[in-house]
Amino acid sequence: SAVKAAIAGAAVTAGVAVSPAFAGDVGAGEQVFNANCAACHAGGQNVIMPEKTLEKEALESYLAGGRNEKAVMTQVTNGKNAMPAFGGRLSDEDIANVASYVIATSEAGWEE
Repeated sequence: SAVKAAIAGAAVTAGVAVSPAFAGDVGAGEQVFNANCAACHAGGQNVIMPEKTLEKEALESYLAGGRNEKAVMTQVTNGKNAMPAFGGRLSDEDIANVASYVIATSEAGWEE
């Protein structure tokens, strides 16, 4: 019915407004980050290539595909330059969660 379609449309619109397309679990992503990423990216920094941080502006400038969860997932999965690929080491769920954490934290600002 038209009413059901309108309700479904409103729910979809609200869902999109509230959460990103790849809505991972930020809390779980923080645990994945601390266990796998923090050695090189503690505090959103980069110990190998200091300009390529996880700060909002750096992600916008350097991340292939822009500052979004899908682009973070691709880089984490495949690696790039000195960054190893985690596709064989982390589950797709862990990668989605850590991508959500990185994007959310870059938005809020990393605590040094």
